[in-house]
Amino acid sequence: MAKISIIGSSSMDLVVTSSKRPGAGETVLGESFTTVPGGKGANQAVAAARLGADVTMIGRVGDDHFGKQILRNFEENHVHTDYVKPATHMESGTAHIILAEGDNSIVVVKAANNEVTPAYVEEALDVIRSSDIVLIQQEIPTETVVYVSEICAKYQIPLLLNPAPAREVEESVIANATYITPNEHEAAIMFKDLSLQEALRKYPNKLFVTEGSNGVRFFDGEQEVVVPTYKVEAIDTTGAGDTFNAAFAVALAEGNSLADSVKFANRAASLSVTKFGAQGGMPTRREVEEQI
Repeated sequence: MAKISIIGSSSMDLVVTSSKRPGAGETVLGESFTTVPGGKGANQAVAAARLGADVTMIGRVGDDHFGKQILRNFEENHVHTDYVKPATHMESGTAHIILAEGDNSIVVVKAANNEVTPAYVEEALDVIRSSDIVLIQQEIPTETVVYVSEICAKYQIPLLLNPAPAREVEESVIANATYITPNEHEAAIMFKDLSLQEALRKYPNKLFVTEGSNGVRFFDGEQEVVVPTYKVEAIDTTGAGDTFNAAFAVALAEGNSLADSVKFANRAASLSVTKFGAQGGMPTRREVEEQI
């Protein structure tokens, strides 16, 4: 069983579905509203656990109703929560999501996720050092991402950086990461002085650019490789990227090749969009293996 530490955000997703996305100053009528646990870190933790990994989540929640729901959801999905401690002086993070016209728009309020500091992460150093791979995103403070990259480099722990939400990434983090998985928009921000082809060639077998329905692109040291995705009818794309990253981490931690790991991750992500909710559609290991 792959042992994975996931350092990142936990939040409650407040989801509205509508037939039309409102423009600036416009009010439209929604069709439904629901609350579901989310946050990029939490999503990836749940996805990895459903795929059979031994997952420890390292994050913060608020000491509020949402925080209790988030912790309960981790426990129901067999994610270790020893290092998901309530921040008593602030609320849990929230994500405000509009599902319309086949895609999503999201506003994130980080709140307690800002308390995932380097000092807090250091409390979990023993767990991190015993991991087969560490997975991190960017809904937590930048200095924490830098610190985690330094720890992983120091102790030679594979680090998968999912650079989302999009922002510039420290050169040291790029150097320390073992794998980096931006989408096209995030890659353009990360490597603003390089074309996509130049960036891929600069980071062979390290940079994996997700291109939605077009698949995943990387440079294997000799040529660009595009691993195609699976064609499905999308119901809710929220969490597809998180499912991809979790599945990629699981497959890599289990010793699979890069191409096979991407294929496994693509299949998991494609299954995730066929159901509602970031975590609601995340598949089990059996579901993914039945479809490959």
